[in-house]
Amino acid sequence: MGTTELRVEKILNAPIAHVWKAFTDKAEMKKWYFDMNAFEAKVGFEFQFIGTDGDCNEFVHLCKIIEVIPYKKLVHSWSYKGYAGESILTLEFFEEGANTRIVLTHAGLESFPSDHKAFAKANFEAGWAEIIGSNLPNYLQKNF
Repeated sequence: MGTTELRVEKILNAPIAHVWKAFTDKAEMKKWYFDMNAFEAKVGFEFQFIGTDGDCNEFVHLCKIIEVIPYKKLVHSWSYKGYAGESILTLEFFEEGANTRIVLTHAGLESFPSDHKAFAKANFEAGWAEIIGSNLPNYLQKNF
């Protein structure tokens, strides 16, 4: 079975320091992303949060930081409590003048149960499109 990888790229009208803070400050993340139980951009740090699917089913997301290069890269595992599978979320940050280009890659989606519609690639595509394409730019515009 091939790797199911999703890639989202977006140029944000914000300096890299603001975008990095949006992804690494627990209080800021709550405003636009997810409400983390705790968060530190430190290799080995484990965190979790609750997310819902389109049918309002809740899923406990379990994550562990794998790699951190401040203002450049943040990588963590992504799995679900009570379900098989583990994926890897990679966020890369590129300074482009006063703007920041972010590249999100979510790999290993095929490891999740294929018989559960919440884990369909189309759902991840829609979720990341909303989060990176709408929620994050709106948050940056209002908060910085």
